[in-house]
Amino acid sequence: MAAAAFLAYESTREVNPITGQTQHIGISQDQEIALGLQSAPQMAEQFGGADPDGSVQQDVSGVGERVVAGSAARDSGYRFHFEVLADRRTVNAFALPGGPVFITRALLDRLENEAQLAGVLGHEVGHVVGRHTSERIAKDQLTQGLLGAVAVATSDEEGRATSAAQVAAFVAQLAQLRYGREDETQADELGVRLMSEAGYDPRALIAVMRILASASGGGTQPEFLSTHPDPGNRAEHLQQVIAERYPNGVPGELTLGRPIVGAAAGDASAP
Repeated sequence: MAAAAFLAYESTREVNPITGQTQHIGISQDQEIALGLQSAPQMAEQFGGADPDGSVQQDVSGVGERVVAGSAARDSGYRFHFEVLADRRTVNAFALPGGPVFITRALLDRLENEAQLAGVLGHEVGHVVGRHTSERIAKDQLTQGLLGAVAVATSDEEGRATSAAQVAAFVAQLAQLRYGREDETQADELGVRLMSEAGYDPRALIAVMRILASASGGGTQPEFLSTHPDPGNRAEHLQQVIAERYPNGVPGELTLGRPIVGAAAGDASAP
């Protein structure tokens, strides 16, 4: 069973045209798009549905579309759609496979300019073009196959393997967390690349990390950081990525864009 699981996993290898990396992919691009479209309404409803402010929706869509159109993401084949969710308490942004990208009003209202928004959206677009969900599915398929093998190998004479399966499941969860952190790091790196290609100053993404760190207020961290590396460490890594991309300094033509209307500094209704 373990050998069959590994063979099936190895057969899913593909080269990602955006990152140039070889990945294990569990579903096709068309399946990713279908899955994202099917899941989007239910996921949006969990965060209060679409924000009713049409101008905010238009502004966020405009920045997201600029990030896609001005970067390598435009040739990815995914159907990107950007939407602000009405939730003013949960600081979060997320992407579904295939292209739907969401940001809560609670996070949007903490951002100060278009470049910071472009960094958040670029990070989420990075998850999509990085095919992280499809990678996770392939890994889950491997894990399930290995769990079955462990359960059989460690069963006693009466076939009881619950304890061994629980231990294996715990180890698998630790591995999933590690993979998630790697995905987040790559999404940060892709966020820098995509927002820069679209004309935004990537240093704004470092400012986002500081905003997210302060959003916790010493309490529970924002949902956006729940599976992510420490924001301080991420800021340091982002500085390294930017320095490697622009060894002579960030070009002056890369912009912070306009201030965000409704940002926390100027909107009394912001949390």
